[in-house]
Amino acid sequence: MPRFTKTLYGQVLIATLAGVAFGYLFPSAGGSLRPLGDAFIRLIRMIVAPIVFCTVVVGIVGVGDVKSLGKTGLLTLVYFEIVSTVALIIGLIAVNVLKPGVGMNVDASKLDPAAVSQYVSAGKSLGATEFLLGIIPTSIVDAMARSDILQVLLFSVVFGLALSAVGARGKPLFDFIDVLSRALLRLVGMIMKTAPVAAFGAMAATVGTFGVGTLTQLVKFIVYFYATSVLFVAIVLGAIAWWGRFSVWRLIAYIREELFVAFGTSSSESAMPQIMAKLEQLGVSRSVVGLVIPAGYSLNLDGSAIYQAMAAVFIAQATNTPLPLGEQIVLVAVLTLTSKGVAGVAGAALVVLAGTLTAAGHVPVAGVVLVVGIHRFMGQAMAVTNTIGNSVAAIVIGDRVGQLDREQLKRELVGTAPDRSVRL
Repeated sequence: MPRFTKTLYGQVLIATLAGVAFGYLFPSAGGSLRPLGDAFIRLIRMIVAPIVFCTVVVGIVGVGDVKSLGKTGLLTLVYFEIVSTVALIIGLIAVNVLKPGVGMNVDASKLDPAAVSQYVSAGKSLGATEFLLGIIPTSIVDAMARSDILQVLLFSVVFGLALSAVGARGKPLFDFIDVLSRALLRLVGMIMKTAPVAAFGAMAATVGTFGVGTLTQLVKFIVYFYATSVLFVAIVLGAIAWWGRFSVWRLIAYIREELFVAFGTSSSESAMPQIMAKLEQLGVSRSVVGLVIPAGYSLNLDGSAIYQAMAAVFIAQATNTPLPLGEQIVLVAVLTLTSKGVAGVAGAALVVLAGTLTAAGHVPVAGVVLVVGIHRFMGQAMAVTNTIGNSVAAIVIGDRVGQLDREQLKRELVGTAPDRSVRL
């Protein structure tokens, strides 16, 4: 028990349960603890712009010039875009069919408006032309200051490609951004240490203000998200693996230790070095592994995409915010861009969720406080789904470009299989 309480996961779990109990027993006092959750949201917003910039730039420069990458690079980008978009759509369909937030009846006016006052301009409805023009910053300094995630993301992509084109002369700047990125990830870790306090305050305020029925809805949301993630792995990734002539279930069994690491830390990045080594053992060439896996941590986070789509609509349902099909399509379009800036770090998906709601408008950004208390538990499913998704991608892309030793893949997963047409 003492060892469990020393882990962040254990502390968040205990704080969440304590917050539920406190809010239920002392609803008035629990409702007054809302600033604890609001403060956590402000802390993660504080670093959203620099995290997106560093993550995207390092990812692009690490991959290299897109044109020089040839078939492997093009196939990787196309694959990531298609699969992550499918993940977003599946998350959107699931949350609309299951409706986990319907019935919560959270009064949006009771959510702290000061927490989103700096994003008032983002709440305006935009047409297609205005939306596209709106992602182009008039000044990157202004975009950074306002934490406009779409504008920062666009600049980061362009800057990353330009820095990659500079070549060796740009290495000092790349090294600086890489170190800055690592420092920011450390900062994320420091901020996440306050998660237990935020979880306690957010859950106490939620239960104290909206009643214990709210917790029932949140538990339902967790269950639905886990079920959707499992279905995505079984159906979508399973079909992709079948097309690539191997079994996703045998792959999962092969990388089970790494998946436990990702699950325990709620971070897919924590398993990244081991996953790269395992994929090389499976017969995927080092060059493909070195390209696909690091790029995947910014461009192919399937679990995070499912979560962001479901969480955004869940908040709309919980706050009785009308979100017709047209606006949901816009939301998916925004998520297609913003989800590319999330790193495999615990809490990063929450940063992107807040930025997405700000950019898309319509849904109250302060509603993110409703999922702060359960985010850690959602992060476990996200991390596992992300890790499986990137592993499948590396094998399939390696096979498509002729850089996969299929016989070694067969030996590692099920033993020697002389018939190449036999699926593993």
